[in-house]
Amino acid sequence: MVRICDIYDVIDGAAPFASALSFDNSGLLVGDKAAEVTRALIALDITPQVVEEAASINANLIISHHPVIFAPLRSLGSQDVPYQLARRGIAALCCHTNLDISPVCGVNVALGSKLALKGLRQEDVFGEECILFSGELDVETEPGAFAALVRERLGAGPVRFIPGRGPVKRVFLCAGAGGGFAGFARCRGADAYLTGEMKHHEALEAAATGLTCVVAGHYETERPFAEFLAAYLKKRLPGAAFLVSKSQENPFKAC
Repeated sequence: MVRICDIYDVIDGAAPFASALSFDNSGLLVGDKAAEVTRALIALDITPQVVEEAASINANLIISHHPVIFAPLRSLGSQDVPYQLARRGIAALCCHTNLDISPVCGVNVALGSKLALKGLRQEDVFGEECILFSGELDVETEPGAFAALVRERLGAGPVRFIPGRGPVKRVFLCAGAGGGFAGFARCRGADAYLTGEMKHHEALEAAATGLTCVVAGHYETERPFAEFLAAYLKKRLPGAAFLVSKSQENPFKAC
C-alpha cells in the first residue's frame, strides 16, 4: 500500500519542501496525507482539464509543479480548482521551488538532461533567491546551432534568441521565469543562458555582455519535469502508478 505521506517523504528526501524559497507555497495543499494512492497524475499545472483527466482514470492524487493555491484564498466556488479537487476527493501535492532546486529529480536537472548536458550542478548565488544550474555540451557549437538544439530537444516552436559573441560550450539554465538571472550566469563564466521567460530590459542587459541567450518558453522549459519525476517515483514506489498528464497544454497558442 502506498499512501500520500509515502510519496511526500520520497519527494522530500530528494527535494526537501523546507528548501522552497520564501515566497513559495509547496507541499500537500489539498487532501489527507494518510490517504492510499494507487494512481497519481503528474502535471505542470492543475487546471480544470487536469482534474477531469485525473477523475477519468481514477487517480486520487495530482502531483504538480505550480502550486494550486498560491495567493491567499478569499472565497471558494465551484469554478475554482481547489474546490473541484475537494469535491472529487482528489489530493494535490505541489512541488515548486523545492523541485526547481533539487539536484536529484528536479525541474532544472530534467531540462539539462533533455539537452544532454554533462556535469550538471547547481550554482551557488549567495544572498539571492536565485536558481541556477550549469552543465557543458559535448561539443562546442555556434550560438545559432545551440538555439536550434534547444528547439529540437524540447519540441518547442520558434524560440527567442540573442546571439552572443562567442561559441557555446558552458551552458547555464533556469527553467521557467529566470530572465533576471542572466547576469549571474555571465559572471560565472557562462557561454550561453537558457530560460523560459525574459523581460525586454533583461534581454538588453544580456546582449550588452555578449552572452548567448535562448528564451524557449515557461511551459517548454518546465514540461520535461513530469516524465523525469514519474520515472523517479516509479522506481521507489512500485505499489502505485505514476502517470504523466495528457491534457496539460501550453496556454499560449501560435498564430
